Amino acid sequence: MFGVTIPSPLSAAELGPDTSPVAYDVVGATAYITLNRPEFRNSQNSVMTYSLDAAFGRAVDDAGVKVIVLRGAGKHFSAGHDIGTPERDVHVKYPNTATLYWDHTDRVGGDQRLARETEVYVGMCRRWREIPKPVIAQIHGACIAGGLMLAWICDFIVASDDAFFSDPVARMGIPGVEYFAHAFVLGPRRAKEILFTGERFGAAEALEWGMVNHVVPRDQLEAKVEDIAERIAQMPQLGLALTKKAVNICEDQMGLRNAMDSVFGWHHFAHSANAETMGGDSLGGMDAKSMKSSADKQSS
Repeated sequence: MFGVTIPSPLSAAELGPDTSPVAYDVVGATAYITLNRPEFRNSQNSVMTYSLDAAFGRAVDDAGVKVIVLRGAGKHFSAGHDIGTPERDVHVKYPNTATLYWDHTDRVGGDQRLARETEVYVGMCRRWREIPKPVIAQIHGACIAGGLMLAWICDFIVASDDAFFSDPVARMGIPGVEYFAHAFVLGPRRAKEILFTGERFGAAEALEWGMVNHVVPRDQLEAKVEDIAERIAQMPQLGLALTKKAVNICEDQMGLRNAMDSVFGWHHFAHSANAETMGGDSLGGMDAKSMKSSADKQSS
């Protein structure tokens, strides 16, 4: 796998309507940022992560952009972190953007995993959560594990009725994905249910539980998001930025940031425990195929 040539992340200037792994387009006052690895169900490698960061930065810097929409190309929003495609790039060095931490590629074991995940998972998600412009997640198809992290950093979630969600990483012996907002976006008991079972839940359930704002038929999803974006764009930009900051502060005061730091520690303890007992495999013997197979069996 590591013999495959990994492309470089896209800079803000290189992004376009059809670029991969992230596409970028502006229509009116809305920037559309599209996860564009459909052949791999938009699984997130580091190239996608850094290209996505460049896209968010471009949207923030463009004074004409009032609202950002995050969406996925192809059949699914995102199947989560890349744990098995030919372009999996855990071994590649990228300049840190979200954190001041040492490079992971010259480290080993738990030190290596902690360095990389501090930057590309928790660090990036926290950076994007603080974007001073409203961000809408437009979700269809699968939104799994790392896909949830991308959805949860957004201010609105609008889903099609065929969308489904899950965080199945307890099958790896790991207590949820790195950006651990589960108890805040789902409530403690629903969070435990979806983590303990690893089962998928649908858009209707996500709406009932308060995780998403709206659910619409698939053929109405784009129009619904466009309508919300147009209404938000009529508001003064500074007012939107300050309002977003105010709500985020309240969420942090309720314990989101501290809880996430604590759970991130347990997450990495689980990786290390797996590696000690599974011959160095920090994922507990699971891979993309076995995770999908387990989910398909439970949903059938």
